Amino acid sequence: MQTVAQSWLVYEISGSALMLGWDAFLGQIPIFLFSLFGGVVADRFDRRRVLLIGQLVQMACAFVLAFLLFTHQVHVYQILCLSFIVGTAQAFGGPAYQALIPTLVKPEDMPNAIALNSIQFNLARIIGPVLGGLTMNALGAQWCFTLNALSYLGPVLSLLMVKPGFVPVQGKESVLESIRQGLRFIQKQPAMVPLICLAFLMTFLGIPTMTYLPVMAKKVFAGDAKTYTYLLSTSGAGAVAGALLVAAFGQKKKKGKLALIMLMALGAFTIAFSQTKILWVSMTMLFLAGAALIAVFAFVTSLVQLIAKDEMRGRVMSVYNVAFRGGMPFGALISGYFVPLLGVPTVLAINGGLLACLGLYFLVGRREVAQLE
Repeated sequence: MQTVAQSWLVYEISGSALMLGWDAFLGQIPIFLFSLFGGVVADRFDRRRVLLIGQLVQMACAFVLAFLLFTHQVHVYQILCLSFIVGTAQAFGGPAYQALIPTLVKPEDMPNAIALNSIQFNLARIIGPVLGGLTMNALGAQWCFTLNALSYLGPVLSLLMVKPGFVPVQGKESVLESIRQGLRFIQKQPAMVPLICLAFLMTFLGIPTMTYLPVMAKKVFAGDAKTYTYLLSTSGAGAVAGALLVAAFGQKKKKGKLALIMLMALGAFTIAFSQTKILWVSMTMLFLAGAALIAVFAFVTSLVQLIAKDEMRGRVMSVYNVAFRGGMPFGALISGYFVPLLGVPTVLAINGGLLACLGLYFLVGRREVAQLE
């Protein structure tokens, strides 16, 4: 719900696609800057507690944004500042969350667990935009933020009931030395560096499609908030389908090869979506792109989780988080620079072509990922 309201609010107040890029950039750049420290925290402290604090901070930010709207004091700079605070909370909560999942399931169930986690996340992406669009049209954006803030009560209560199987060991080394230990572990794993590079480039080129959906809705399809909601919901539905696909084939071998094939498919569907002017055809391509994106994410994440040792998991996942989430702000900002010059369809088509080439390169060139089981 907040995604719908915030993106539309930023674009409505500023009228600038570049401001959408800045909002995405400031929401994601803390993850790039602070996740390595978040990984050390996840390996040294109770992961559940770290994640709980992050959820409470995000809930508070949603309440603040709702208050600003209720009192008619909202400005773009305030939204951007709150995006940065939320991103900072996610920088510490993200590694803790990703490191927490393997302590709750068996290694052989990892792909399924990650896929099921993607399903619940993307069900929220389907239900949230629909409710967000209806709420925004009927009651205003302030109620989207209010309801989003209240929705954090569910995760908070769930975390209070979870009993993880990992007990952190308080290390005597400095924080920087802990980070170096994590980096050395990654360097010793032949496929880990290519996986992390793949994660960065995948989000750098793939996520701008989601960032600039408001521009596509308004400029290409001459629509309004409802059109944007339709596009966002379609992408979320595709993501759920992709997660179900991974859950069904999570026990299959050659996950690396499947990830690269899905990456090439993501590029092809992104090109098709960007170049189609008929709404229902574009929605079909966006559905398929959403499915491919989540399939790649689930396969790559499960491969990284399977390689990592539990005592290093927080630090390994923090580096992965830096790459995966770090590609989002830079991709959104750079794509935002070219959107006024080339137009959204052209920029997204270029990104799609590069995604397809990236998958082909790792499939036939750098074979470390393709050979992973």
